[in-house]
Amino acid sequence: MASLRHVVSRRTLALCDTKLGNISQVRYLNLLEYQSKVLLSENGLNVQRFKIVDSPSDADNLHSSFRADEYVIKAQILAGGRGLGYFDNGFKGGVHVTKDPDAIGPIIKKMIGHNLITKQTSKEGIPVKKVMVAESVTIMKEKYLCFLMDRQNNGPVLISSPAGGTDIEEVAKTTPHVIKTIPIDILEGLTDRVAESVADFLEFNGDTKMKAANEIKKLWEFFKKVDSVQLEINPLAETSTGDVVSIDAKIQFDDNARYRQKAIFDMEDKTERDPREVIAEKYNLNYIGMSGNIGCMVNGAGLAMATMDIINLYGGKPANFLDVGGGVNEEQVYQAFSLLNSDKNVKVILVNVFGGIVNCATIANGIVAACKNMKLKMPLVVRLEGTNVSEARKILSSSGLTIQSAENLDDAARKAVDSLS
Repeated sequence: MASLRHVVSRRTLALCDTKLGNISQVRYLNLLEYQSKVLLSENGLNVQRFKIVDSPSDADNLHSSFRADEYVIKAQILAGGRGLGYFDNGFKGGVHVTKDPDAIGPIIKKMIGHNLITKQTSKEGIPVKKVMVAESVTIMKEKYLCFLMDRQNNGPVLISSPAGGTDIEEVAKTTPHVIKTIPIDILEGLTDRVAESVADFLEFNGDTKMKAANEIKKLWEFFKKVDSVQLEINPLAETSTGDVVSIDAKIQFDDNARYRQKAIFDMEDKTERDPREVIAEKYNLNYIGMSGNIGCMVNGAGLAMATMDIINLYGGKPANFLDVGGGVNEEQVYQAFSLLNSDKNVKVILVNVFGGIVNCATIANGIVAACKNMKLKMPLVVRLEGTNVSEARKILSSSGLTIQSAENLDDAARKAVDSLS
C-alpha cells in the first residue's frame, strides 16, 4: 500500500552510516494486513468479509464455508508490492482475484510455504505462512485518509485526498493541492463539522457523505484508543452498494504504550524480524544490526551514535547499534555480548560506558562473566568512566582476560580500529 509517512513524519529512527552509505531502521510494531482488518472490525469499522488460511490442506474446503461472488486472495507478509511480486516456485503475483471457488485452493497452495519476492524484500523474499481470502467489493471511488502524530504540528493531524488507491507520495509531489492536512486539537477531538467537511473534500455525495463522516469519526476514536501514531487507510472506498469501506490499512503504534496495548503487541509476527532484535527486545536491549565489523556495546542512544561516528572517523565500520540503557544488570551485559559474539562479521568488540545511573562495576562483572563463559577470542576494547569506575577497572585487571583499556572514546575507537589489523 502506498504510504505518505515519509512525506509528513520523521518518527522512524534511521541510523545513517554516511561513509558506507547504509541505512538501518528500527522496526516498530507492524501488523499484517489481516490483523489490521481484525482490529478495525472489532472496533466497529466497516471492512470486507475475509477468512485466513494458514495450511494448504484447509484451502480446498474454504469455498464451502466462505461464499462470495468474487474473491481476493492475498499473501500475508510485511512488505509492499505484493501484487507485482513473484514466488520462489515461479508463481507470479501475491494478490489474485477470482470468481471461481475451485481456483482458491490451487492458488493458496502455490503461496503458502513459498517465499514471496517483491521490490521491498530481499532477493530471497519472505516466506508466506498465511493467506487472506476476502470478499471482493466493486469499488466506485477510492479515497485516501490518514491520522498521524506529527511533530511539525505538535500533535495529531488528519491527512486526506480524493486521489486514493494510488502512490500517495507521487500525488503529494505532483499535485499537492489535492491533499488536505488538518491539525486536530487533542482535547476538542474530531468534531462532526470537521468530519463532514473532510467527507465533502473527499467527494462523497448524498447518503454516502454521512456514512463517510461517521467512518472518519470512528477511525479517529480507534486511532486514540489503540495509541496509534499512524492510521492510514488507502483506499477508503465507496462501493457499488453505497457502502464506505476501509479496504486496506496501515497501522503503527506508540511503543511507549506497550503496557496498555499488550494484546495488540502480542499479535506481532516476529518470524520476519532479525532474530537478534527479537532476543535483544526480550532482555530490554536496543539492538540494530549493521554491516560493519566492530561490535559496539554502549549505554545511551546518544553515546551509541557518537561511538559509531568516531569509529567511522578512524576508518572502522560499526557492526551494530547496541544501547544497554541506564538500568542494565549483569545478565543484560551477558546477553549483549552474546549478540555481538553471534555476529560472524564482528572481529572486534568495543565497550563504551559512561556510568551515571549505571554502575561501572556491574558492567565489568558482566563483561568478565561473558568473556569467560563464551571463551571470547576476538579483541576487546573497554572504555569505562563514571560511577564506581575504580572498582570496575580492578575487576577487569584482575580477571586474567586480555582486555585493552581505553582512557576516552577517542582512544577506544583508535584501539578498536587498530585491532582489526
